[in-house]
Amino acid sequence: MSARDALPPLQCLRAFEAAARHGSFTQAGRELNLTQSAISRQIKRLEEDLGRPLFERDPEGLRPTPAGEDYYRVIRRVLRELADETSRQRRRGNERQLTLATSPTIASTWLARKLTDFRDLHPDIELRILTMEDPHRLDLAEFDLGIYYHLSHEIDPPGVAAEPIFSDEDVIAVCSPAYLARFGEVHDATDLLDNHTLLVVEDYFKDWLTWQHWYGTLGLDWHTPAHSLRANSYQLLMHAAFAGQGVVLCWSKLLSEDIAEGRLLKALPHAMPSPGTFSLLTPQHRHLSQAAQRFRQWLLEPPDA
Repeated sequence: MSARDALPPLQCLRAFEAAARHGSFTQAGRELNLTQSAISRQIKRLEEDLGRPLFERDPEGLRPTPAGEDYYRVIRRVLRELADETSRQRRRGNERQLTLATSPTIASTWLARKLTDFRDLHPDIELRILTMEDPHRLDLAEFDLGIYYHLSHEIDPPGVAAEPIFSDEDVIAVCSPAYLARFGEVHDATDLLDNHTLLVVEDYFKDWLTWQHWYGTLGLDWHTPAHSLRANSYQLLMHAAFAGQGVVLCWSKLLSEDIAEGRLLKALPHAMPSPGTFSLLTPQHRHLSQAAQRFRQWLLEPPDA
């Protein structure tokens, strides 16, 4: 291949694809763990190689030029096909391995228990769990199926289709028996704010809700709670709830086993219909392995359904 026909460096193509998809050098840098200036340099190198600009700026931000639009469509398709084929080749040596992507909370509070039943039915499948809080940061080549909380009105992670696992779901307030034994019963919604500790998620993603939203949706009077424990990790707050540190909002079906067995109790009788659903994310434009097909059928079409 002559120097004139040589392909641009892969890192430049990845930087361009991410920048065009996000419409931002900064967001592309976050996805690729690079600085904004590093993305800018790689785009400039690519533009010099091609001899034409690929982006232009307008009042709404960064957008591809007509040449950039054409190049983006090709590069996105080529990178996706390359990632899929790379993933297939890697899995070909071990067809029995299944990689599931999910959030740390779902992995620790629900999936780890459910997998016991699946492994009893399919002992030949080797499971691997990949935890990532934000599904939009997933690399499609790194997992077979994903399990995440999904809002229908939000933009889906690129390249995946979402199917609900539960037909409906409620958001409820729960605490441990140890908490009630130490601090007493929660008499009503006002008593919860005045005399108890609310476990509060900070830096939450768009798929979560606040205590204030929960109160407002249910028509309950809200004011700033007298006591709260705050964290930017919902998983940490769930551990705090089990340890008797306060009252937390949770999904009723996700923690149905803990509620049924008394490890968690409803602090209030109220239940708010969840605005989203727990969903199975399936990468599109990829043939599912036998292991992935068996897991999907087990999860979405259980024998007792």
